[in-house]
Amino acid sequence: MSEAYAHAGVHIAQGNAAVERMRQHVAKTMRSEVIGGIGGFGGMFSLASACRERTHPVLVAGADGVGTKLKVAVAMQRHDTIGIDCVAMCANDVLVQGAEPLFFLDYIAVGSLDAQHVESIVAGVANGCVQAGCALLGGETAEMPGMYADGEYDIAGFCVGIVDQAHIVDGSRVRPGDVLIGVFSAGLHSNGYALVRHRLAQAGVSYTDVCTENATWGDVLLTPTRIYVRPILDVLHAVRDDVHGMAHITGGGLLENVPRMLPHNTVARIDVSSWSVPPVFAQLQALDAPPLTDDDMYRTWNMGIGFVLAVDAQRASDVCAILAQSGERASVIGVVEEGSGGVLLEGLQR
Repeated sequence: MSEAYAHAGVHIAQGNAAVERMRQHVAKTMRSEVIGGIGGFGGMFSLASACRERTHPVLVAGADGVGTKLKVAVAMQRHDTIGIDCVAMCANDVLVQGAEPLFFLDYIAVGSLDAQHVESIVAGVANGCVQAGCALLGGETAEMPGMYADGEYDIAGFCVGIVDQAHIVDGSRVRPGDVLIGVFSAGLHSNGYALVRHRLAQAGVSYTDVCTENATWGDVLLTPTRIYVRPILDVLHAVRDDVHGMAHITGGGLLENVPRMLPHNTVARIDVSSWSVPPVFAQLQALDAPPLTDDDMYRTWNMGIGFVLAVDAQRASDVCAILAQSGERASVIGVVEEGSGGVLLEGLQR
């Protein structure tokens, strides 16, 4: 090992140790299509079987991170779930087009590398990959002294999925009369944490303070993002032709994400009283901080709905039943109507 490099802040031995500690976690995510193992310069994935199953296979790719939720993880010194968030943010996006996630790559950047710390992060990534059914094909752990404060890091993810061109879900078939089905979120997921942290600071609230149901704010805020891959694929396998559009509800909430699946001549009418909003959102609004309007909240957070499907009205009950069998809670939250785009929210308490 180069002593000069170590004096400069880069510790090769810690990097090698981190790779060794990752192996057991990466192994849990393997699919039969993976060629080779960890440690190569590039990950290899055979598309032969996936292409045989599809007439015109199309690859769908996505990249994302988890934003300033990392600040909460660092403050709480809990890093085993942040990787789940990273996988979820990428895999759920790829899923929106109707694609099955095939493999995932991660990028972790740290100021000073600690093998145990990195192992905890990668264990979360592997957990997320298992939930999404995709292989953790490779990644990069970069030690960059001077770029990050002690204990801080960043993580980004990259997911590739596949779908038959005839089965791409792009919203073009959404039409007036379609029913909107909302799949419930686990809470904040990984969006709007800049506003969360700002309000907590304004109110003088600590992550170790009690939030709801004897859980601390840190516990609630670190609840991982739900990965909807298997339940939604179950829906698509059963009633594919009746799913006309899908949206992953991330930053921008329902108001910004649902319109991304709507044709220009339609509008989504959503009844916000049709589901129970998780308590954390009311807690955030009630903090001793400047007033937070409902519009601000619905334009920033998912408010309890993590994924939305636009489906043929006659198949709405079937879709909800399939989701329930897959372990997801879902309900009809609205309808598509003729209009000029956007979302109309009904049922707000004024």
